[in-house]
Amino acid sequence: MFGNLGNLASVLKQAPEMLKQAQQMQEQMGQMRANLDKLRVEGSAGGGMVKVEASGQQRILAVHVEKSLIESDDQELLEDLLVAATNQALEKAKEAASAEFGKITGGLNVPGLDDAMTKLGLGGIGEGM
Repeated sequence: MFGNLGNLASVLKQAPEMLKQAQQMQEQMGQMRANLDKLRVEGSAGGGMVKVEASGQQRILAVHVEKSLIESDDQELLEDLLVAATNQALEKAKEAASAEFGKITGGLNVPGLDDAMTKLGLGGIGEGM
């Protein structure tokens, strides 16, 4: 009956250190978010005729389309190039976020971590590590 009390006492002794580590991780996550917000990546399609800029937090910041493409009046081509450039920009942003996250975790693949990151607003960055 009292055998588990020793285990409980051991856990309680470790609690301050665990709390300290959790606080450090929280600070690192805040810094990572700030870094990702400053990070800029670009996707392009059609030989650079369409360019899409995204942040490291996978937010689209700008879209640039060459005037000649607009003047060509080829709506289907323009739409396809916009999709391709956007997907490329978002993939680069995801890779950058994964690399930034890897700095914190040291490349560890922790089960359930991707779900936790999604809840923190950093969805999907744990994938591919």
